[in-house]
Amino acid sequence: MKRLTFAACIFALGLAASAPARADYAVVRLDNGWCKIWWNSADAPWGVGWTMIAYGLPDWLMAQAALDTARSQGACS
Repeated sequence: MKRLTFAACIFALGLAASAPARADYAVVRLDNGWCKIWWNSADAPWGVGWTMIAYGLPDWLMAQAALDTARSQGACS
């Protein structure tokens, strides 16, 4: 019985370790009009003077695409 419990624990740990990490990205516009990619959309920049343009982006490439779109539409400098 101990071996079965041990095997189940090892299997659960292996399953948890093999799950992909999820990193959220956001595009943030600062007061001066400059935009940047923020690495964690749940953790906003400190203070006031910023606006979140896009959030919950799944990877860096999607965040870069959102930043490029914001720049082309004049929302960012």
